Amino acid sequence: MRTLIVTEKDKSARRIAEILSNGKFGTKKVLNFPVYVFRKDSQEIHVIGLKGHILRVDFPPPYQNWQKVDPKELIDAEIIKVPVNELVLKALKEEVVWADELIVATDFDREGELIGYDAAEEAKRVKAFRSIKRARFSALTPQEIKEAFKNLQDPYLSLALAGEARQEIDLVWGATLTRFLSLASRRLGKHFLSVGRVQSPTLCLLAQREKEIRDFKPTDYWQLKLVLAKNGQQFVVNHEKERFFDHTQVEKIKKKLGEKGLVLEYEVSQRNILPPSPFNTTQFLAAASNIARLSPARAMQIAEDLYMRGLISYPRVDNTVYPASLNFKAVLSFLKKDPAYEEVVQAILSQEKIVPTRGKKHSTDHPPIYPTALPPLDSLRGAEKKIYDLVARRFMATLSPSVEVEDGVVTIEVGGEKFIGKGFRVLKEGWYLAYPFFRRKDEPLPALKKGDWVEVLEVRFEKKQTQPPPRYSSARLVQEMERLGLGTKSTRHQIIQNLFERGYIKGEPIQTTELGMAVAEALMRHMKPVSSPEMTSQLEDEMTEIAEQQKSKEQVVGHSRQLLKSVMKGLEGEKESLRETVKAGIKAEGLIGKCSCGGELRVVVSRKSKKRFVGCSNYFKPDGKQKCSVSYPLPQKGTVASTGEICAFCGAPVVKIINQRKRPWQICLNPDCPSKDFKKEEK
Repeated sequence: MRTLIVTEKDKSARRIAEILSNGKFGTKKVLNFPVYVFRKDSQEIHVIGLKGHILRVDFPPPYQNWQKVDPKELIDAEIIKVPVNELVLKALKEEVVWADELIVATDFDREGELIGYDAAEEAKRVKAFRSIKRARFSALTPQEIKEAFKNLQDPYLSLALAGEARQEIDLVWGATLTRFLSLASRRLGKHFLSVGRVQSPTLCLLAQREKEIRDFKPTDYWQLKLVLAKNGQQFVVNHEKERFFDHTQVEKIKKKLGEKGLVLEYEVSQRNILPPSPFNTTQFLAAASNIARLSPARAMQIAEDLYMRGLISYPRVDNTVYPASLNFKAVLSFLKKDPAYEEVVQAILSQEKIVPTRGKKHSTDHPPIYPTALPPLDSLRGAEKKIYDLVARRFMATLSPSVEVEDGVVTIEVGGEKFIGKGFRVLKEGWYLAYPFFRRKDEPLPALKKGDWVEVLEVRFEKKQTQPPPRYSSARLVQEMERLGLGTKSTRHQIIQNLFERGYIKGEPIQTTELGMAVAEALMRHMKPVSSPEMTSQLEDEMTEIAEQQKSKEQVVGHSRQLLKSVMKGLEGEKESLRETVKAGIKAEGLIGKCSCGGELRVVVSRKSKKRFVGCSNYFKPDGKQKCSVSYPLPQKGTVASTGEICAFCGAPVVKIINQRKRPWQICLNPDCPSKDFKKEEK
């Protein structure tokens, strides 16, 4: 028997070959792609790793010309599959000729199942197999892999069809609406305006928050606080009325205050803070953003790499309940070998019984994310180390006892006015020992009792302003997308990254750019069903029904096309209005700041050289003569975004350059700025 194992990537292929052969495998090259070869019992086994999807969906060539094909024609157009990489496909087919049996060992989710399904379908075009089986696993560990290959299953066709439905729906919606908006606004070529079934309602969510912030009018208010002391220990209390919108009222109260305060009430209570639930993808990405300061896309990239190396379990999961089969003590035993975790593990093992926490989402496809092996000493650096540490600590926290805390509340009367003070301290560290990232600082109140007198040391009269709603952080946005049913665990991080790369959003927390605001405004005004999450969420639910064999792929794709037709029907006669909406936003997007002459600095593209630079709007007077010659060069690649900041060295505007798959960077526009010489000296 000659067996061919197909995996999603080369790293997983090598890892599986290493485990199944006990490290005794060879490597050959097929069209320069590595294939791992070994014998087991009477079998010769080859393992080949693909590069993700080998096929993608597209329209036939006659539909590729944007200006000759009406976008509405795409709704019912034929959809074909074309190779993503011809060489990968050719290498796979060469190996297929040799094999008798095919085993799909891709990731167990919709995307992975579709990759395996496409590989199997392409293989069947070459020859008939004795069998095509599926190895299902959640971690690239020796135990899981060997168990999976002992208990091979049939491929999960419904899961693959759900993934295929997503591809087709996203192609039709994205291509139809992107072409319509780009043609209507005359933004073609590399400047086209991207619209997506999930991307668009996500952008509109961010744009609506940005509008709320811009429209917000702050109101002044005042707070009255006292610094008190008892037996030398200081503490702060707030007036029972937390905000005063009339400062004269505060002035009257201040005049009444004396040098002593009387304790009216003092209460101390104890409570437990339960450990966090196990990591699913959404919670992991949120924690990676909040704690490790990594973007969701970067965090997922690192997590997938750690999974391929057998260090953590599969990172694309909804589940927040550990399976009964998971051996917690085995995981703790290897974590204990790391000095950073030794104390935590000992504390967990000292419990009479280890009872893990349970989240609200329970599924059987994969366990929550947990560490599966200890990395070799110093093998992880920087962001990789942060992500592994985060996963390990979260796992240990879910097995730890509750945190015990003490809360104190005191009510004190000063000059006939009531003031409230609150104290906090941790009595037992519990899971904080494993997961200390959100531990509050201890701020206990002094020992007080009703009737005690305290000394007034200081009166604080603080002027503040009401604040607009906060912008979404990447962490908060991932959670909100999950709540609204936008995208899936496997796609949300990439949707956010796409918005950054399109120049629709920038920064952290996330700020919607003028271009993003213009596109969102066009969507909300002219394509309302596309801008809200309801329709997208409905289609997500229907794709889940395909996976659960409750609906056919044809039913769901057909329904999505009918919904899109109703959207396009509503766009008839809207082109001119839509163009003006986008045009206004694009004009605002080019603004960089104010010029010293009073004009506006904006991004300009030279008609002769086709290169971009920053120029002043007062470059020409009405009579055609030059008025202001201020201009600055720009990098010719990447999105240019105004920061609203002025260089402290020379007073020129500071801009942010956003390049695809690179870290954004800020520069002063003045090429002769002293700061640039200073930075050279620093280096």
